[in-house]
Amino acid sequence: MKKTTLLSCLALLTLLSACNTISGAGKDVSAGGQDISHAANHD
Repeated sequence: MKKTTLLSCLALLTLLSACNTISGAGKDVSAGGQDISHAANHD
């Protein structure tokens, strides 16, 4: 359980450090969604 919690926290910190602001995080999520949608439409 402790290992899972530690890994989850590390993953969260990595994601947060990649996005400097909440706005940046929203843009990242939006871009990811658009990529998935684009890929789904072309298959």
